[in-house]
Amino acid sequence: MDDRAVRRSTALVAVAVAVCLLLTGCLGRPARVSDPRLNADARTVNLTIASNAIVGGKNASIAAWITEYVIPRFTEREKAEGVTVHLRFLGDGSDDGSYLQKQILQLRTGGGGDIFDIDGTDVGNFAESWLIRPLDEVVGASTVAAWDGWSQIYPTVRQLDRFRGQDYGIPVGTDGRVLFYNKTLFARAGLPTDWQPHSWADILDAATRLATLPGVTPLQIAGGTAMAETTTINGFLPLLAGAGTSIYADGKWQGNTAAVRAALGFYQQIFARRLADPVLDEETQGRDQSFAEFAAGRIGIYLESDYMWRGILSPTVGNDPMPDRNSTVGYAQIPAMNPGSGVNGQDYVSYSGGAVRLINPNTAYPQQAWELLTFMNSAAAQEAYEQKYLGSATQIMPRTDVNNALLRGEPLMNYIATNVLPHTLFRPSEGAYTRVSALIRQATSDVIAGRSPDAAAAAYTRKLADIVGRNNVVDN
Repeated sequence: MDDRAVRRSTALVAVAVAVCLLLTGCLGRPARVSDPRLNADARTVNLTIASNAIVGGKNASIAAWITEYVIPRFTEREKAEGVTVHLRFLGDGSDDGSYLQKQILQLRTGGGGDIFDIDGTDVGNFAESWLIRPLDEVVGASTVAAWDGWSQIYPTVRQLDRFRGQDYGIPVGTDGRVLFYNKTLFARAGLPTDWQPHSWADILDAATRLATLPGVTPLQIAGGTAMAETTTINGFLPLLAGAGTSIYADGKWQGNTAAVRAALGFYQQIFARRLADPVLDEETQGRDQSFAEFAAGRIGIYLESDYMWRGILSPTVGNDPMPDRNSTVGYAQIPAMNPGSGVNGQDYVSYSGGAVRLINPNTAYPQQAWELLTFMNSAAAQEAYEQKYLGSATQIMPRTDVNNALLRGEPLMNYIATNVLPHTLFRPSEGAYTRVSALIRQATSDVIAGRSPDAAAAAYTRKLADIVGRNNVVDN
């Protein structure tokens, strides 16, 4: 979706222990899965939608869309079919960590909204703790397979709702990461303004040229512990993918491998050669400061998600608006370490995030909840959300048909939907991910501070084995 996923992961650090205890408390206690046909022929139905949104407050656009569009439109549609639906919105506006705990507690006790959403990285945690169940179990495999919307969702984006090969919900939205660059600075440094690097060497060469400009930080890539989850998804993971692997694959976590050392080695190169400013990565407000510096024309290249384009640099609603954004800011795909050396032999790589809508396995109306879920994820409903409720804050949706129809006038968003989403990657939804991510951040911090990539990788893999078990770690 937007930067909410990254900010949410950061906020959850403070509540990680509490959440872990809550989840542990429900291990081995499977959620009640109703008969998929339970109340399937009911003519009066009671359903609820839960979301961390509230009218006039947090995520107000989502709350307004649910209350003004989804509820009246869905109830009208069902009324035409002879079904009376009493549909309520369970809005909230609490911090993300508290809301997550609330959902866990409600699901443990058989409560919660019939439809609710969580971040994609939480799907595995919830599934392993029996708080959610695969859609096939909740509403029936044939019913799920018959939804025509699946053909419109990017195959890569379905990684969001899947855990160990099974669909648990439907993706809500997504994003993508690219290299932003300042065309004016590139021209001053004698670099092409239609830049597309094809290797890490190309990035380093461009940054070296930019280093000749006074007062300019050539390259900004998230690293260190202060950046929290931003370091992992906006820095390390794209580099790791460019070195040929994902952090978790085939049931194993990447430990002290050649790919991990290569990713850490890239950090070593840019900081040892003074191509990046360590202060921007290691200070608490470093990310906000780096956004402001890019907007002011003092950073040449910046690896970020589309949030930077639409939430930071937007001339109308940005936190650091650039009136000349469309003409001054260029963007390019993130190259693999060398052409063809990325994950799956790719030339270019990226990472994405997003949320997932699910059906509560405790629902008394599984078939009607499925109808509501697919209605909310229909092309018409998503187009209404994008056009009427997001306003100028356009975002990338999980459906190809919606993006094709609505993003033509948004060059960066259309670029990501067209060029990045077909091969993007997502963070693993395994329960250990949050703790593994913390180790990754520490490893990058160690390298920024001057430790060798070999030493940082060795320390990282020792701690990793303590978390996931030595047999679940790959070293080479």
